[in-house]
Amino acid sequence: MAQSVGIKDVARAAGVSVGTVSNVINRPETVASETRARVQSVIDRLGYVRSESARQLRAGRSRIMGLLVLDMGNPFFVDVARGAERAARDAGLGVMVCNSAQSAAEEAEYLSLFAEQRVRGVLLTPADATGRNIETFRRHGIPFVLVDRVAEGTTECSVSVDDVAGGALAVRHLVDAGHRFIAYVSGPPGLNQVRDRRTGALNALAEAGLGPEALRELPTERLDVAAGRDAGARLLGLADRPTAVFCANDLLALGVLQAMFAAGVSVPDDLAIVGYDDIEFAAAAAVPLTSVRQPAVTMGALAAELLLEETEAEAAESTTRPHEHRRVVLQPELVVRNSSLSAR
Repeated sequence: MAQSVGIKDVARAAGVSVGTVSNVINRPETVASETRARVQSVIDRLGYVRSESARQLRAGRSRIMGLLVLDMGNPFFVDVARGAERAARDAGLGVMVCNSAQSAAEEAEYLSLFAEQRVRGVLLTPADATGRNIETFRRHGIPFVLVDRVAEGTTECSVSVDDVAGGALAVRHLVDAGHRFIAYVSGPPGLNQVRDRRTGALNALAEAGLGPEALRELPTERLDVAAGRDAGARLLGLADRPTAVFCANDLLALGVLQAMFAAGVSVPDDLAIVGYDDIEFAAAAAVPLTSVRQPAVTMGALAAELLLEETEAEAAESTTRPHEHRRVVLQPELVVRNSSLSAR
């Protein structure tokens, strides 16, 4: 195996000191143009790449931001990552994207990895409903921002969407279309987003003079298409089948839609369906899916900007303008498509 080229090799080949090579890399304006050109030529010829890990150890600060989400198989979180990556790149940073797979144990492992790697900060969509993982990670003193969750009872920044309002938008739309018995395919009940969307659904029913019995909840262990198909099968087996379904995300809704197609149930004539997130696949489904849109790219970008603001304030040890933690709550939007447009 070929030995990697070090900074001493560059200095020797260019006939300069190691300090001069370091200045060419980190503070080129301090080096005479002729010397800078000679050193850069040697760097290019030898293929020298500076050791970022060594630089981080000296500086105590990484150029990497961690992003830990519930499910990278969900296009919603892909869009969150796109927004975060764009903001990080503009600041000269990279993003290490990790997937907790909705597992508290895997979340703990990745948070430990982030601490070992001394990342600049972390963007986190929590999987652990108890909050223990966050409490453990907080001891490392690494800044973090919660994404797609309000920072309740904590001092950290957060960027989220008003999921209570989103749930109300979905069910209000179904009630206005004439539905009086609605299923809620909810996902894991321990997730704040799932609970908030249910609260919004119940609020919309109450506005219409309907009680909580008008909402039949079908919880699932995961928030994916397979769980949606399973919920759809359970829905088909109900003696008193609801006439509409509100799903906690679009992947669940697409799974329910698949189950209805397989059983010959017409959507939306026999069953109306509304999803949540408005991922790209929602509009491209066999029956285009009505969905509550979340500004996922904006959410990721805003979260990254808050994290960068906090880490820069810490680096400057600013006492005149210290970082102020903020909770940013974005508003959802209902996008109506064919899956809920039955002429009832």
